[in-house]
Amino acid sequence: MIELKASLNKIEELKGKIEELEAAMDRDHIMGETLTQVREVANHLQILVIQANMLSLRYELKSDRGRKLAWLLRKVKAL
Repeated sequence: MIELKASLNKIEELKGKIEELEAAMDRDHIMGETLTQVREVANHLQILVIQANMLSLRYELKSDRGRKLAWLLRKVKAL
């Protein structure tokens, strides 16, 4: 009877460990997804910076209004 109770306790302990491991796996999956999304956002921001640079150069040469727009684009890029 004592051995049976010890076995049941061990089973319950192992069930708890399994639940902890499953929760850790879920957290790791969520972190992986988050990291992927952060990388995608960073790539998109790099593209926007390049586009802002191109627009800045393009409008800077055209007129006073273009220079003002170029200045504004540089400010946006600095964000």
